Amino acid sequence: MALSNTSQQAVWIKSLFLELGIMLKVIPICGDNQGSIFIGSNTVQEHCTKHIDICYHYVHECIKEKKTNLFFIEGAKNPADMFTKNLGHVKFLEFRKQLGLEFYSPTK
Repeated sequence: MALSNTSQQAVWIKSLFLELGIMLKVIPICGDNQGSIFIGSNTVQEHCTKHIDICYHYVHECIKEKKTNLFFIEGAKNPADMFTKNLGHVKFLEFRKQLGLEFYSPTK
């Protein structure tokens, strides 16, 4: 479900940029849940995933139309944790650097 929501947001942002005249390539979406990436990337539908039919089809459609692409990222290396968890100083600085959120001081 989170993958579907993220795909919807990514496609919306892509269409907003398109209206502004900025062309974006395929938007990469990284996740640490291999099961959701497998379900979203493959056309095989399992009986136990009926409750996520519509969302699954939307994610698969986005991938097929080259709007988004799914990638696996190890949970311990997921920079999204910076926004959802309390991190130690070292992890915080590592994720901040990965996201390009370096501290800038105009006095230096």
